[in-house]
Amino acid sequence: MPIIDLQRRMRQLGEIRIGHVVSGVSAKGNAYTRPAKLDKFRFTSPSREILASVAELYGGEVKPWTPANGGPAEFEVYSQANRLPVLIPPLDAVSQWYELYAGSKCQRRCDGQTEHKSDRPCMCDPENRDCKITTRVNVMLRDVPALGQWLLITKGYHAAVTLPPAAELLAQAGGYVAGWLGMEEKTAIVKDQVARFLVPTLDVEITPAALMAGKITGATAAVAPGPERVAITGGRPDYAALAAVAKTSADVGKLWTQANQAKHLDDALAATLKTRAAELKKAEERQAELDHPDYDPDYDTELLSAESQDVVHDVEVLDDPADVQDVWFQVIAAAGGHSLTTEQVEAGFAQRHGGLHPSSATLAQMTAYLAVVKAGEVR
Repeated sequence: MPIIDLQRRMRQLGEIRIGHVVSGVSAKGNAYTRPAKLDKFRFTSPSREILASVAELYGGEVKPWTPANGGPAEFEVYSQANRLPVLIPPLDAVSQWYELYAGSKCQRRCDGQTEHKSDRPCMCDPENRDCKITTRVNVMLRDVPALGQWLLITKGYHAAVTLPPAAELLAQAGGYVAGWLGMEEKTAIVKDQVARFLVPTLDVEITPAALMAGKITGATAAVAPGPERVAITGGRPDYAALAAVAKTSADVGKLWTQANQAKHLDDALAATLKTRAAELKKAEERQAELDHPDYDPDYDTELLSAESQDVVHDVEVLDDPADVQDVWFQVIAAAGGHSLTTEQVEAGFAQRHGGLHPSSATLAQMTAYLAVVKAGEVR
């Protein structure tokens, strides 16, 4: 029988990573390092023997590795696998925090309201957080002969919103569930270009119905993605509640159009929708940045040299997204007066700008398009 006041914890055998650090030379001739994504899993561990088993199963070669943050020397394997057979624990399979690091030392760990290291209210500006979303996934590798768990850490937005609902569903099983840790390709618009990146996923070898019934055997099926968005029913919809669970700023734009056409759009609702859309737009742009192929969650950008920082941050200054978003809502409001849907407005914009989606518009383009919509020139 265990001691009641001691927390039991499975041994951590190592980490499963989706990125690494590469070196280069800037245009000024200065050497630098930068993070880069991988399309196959990379393993690190203090145990050469365990990694030898990993390499035998999934390919690669065991080599010495020293962490960029100055941690203890370990070993690494660049595998040839992008999908791993795992056992998913019923508790603490996925955990999330807002975290701020200085080198390898965690300065803050916050749940969005309370900073737990100091037991004080969250210190970040919700609109511009210093802390980064940090999602941890714990799994056991089914075929590796070692008793313990492997940790995967990701700081991407997509993983942050999709992995926790999967873990909550898995908790219904009441025991370890056979599944797969994989990678899934996503795309985002970064500086008017399509960026492709990979995010970690969890799938299980059991149907959702069997999982909810507590039956650990069953056919292979993907984990349910979480609760569906609230449906709009008769009468006046609860637009604020719908906006709160909206996944994208475009979804909020559609709510704006619906409310405007139904004569439900008062000043209070307009302010609520604009605020929510701005939050989602900022999160989408931040996610595009985090999920760019050159971003590596394993690497702390604060460790970059001064020359490297110059390389990483030497980017074009763009229009304030909030200003573009504000004009977009004026476009939607004007479109409502001409009985245009959001899809028609988006199509009209694309037609006038060589297929460009409104989410990638400049302030000047959006302002010019507002005049076109007001004039009723969109059909």
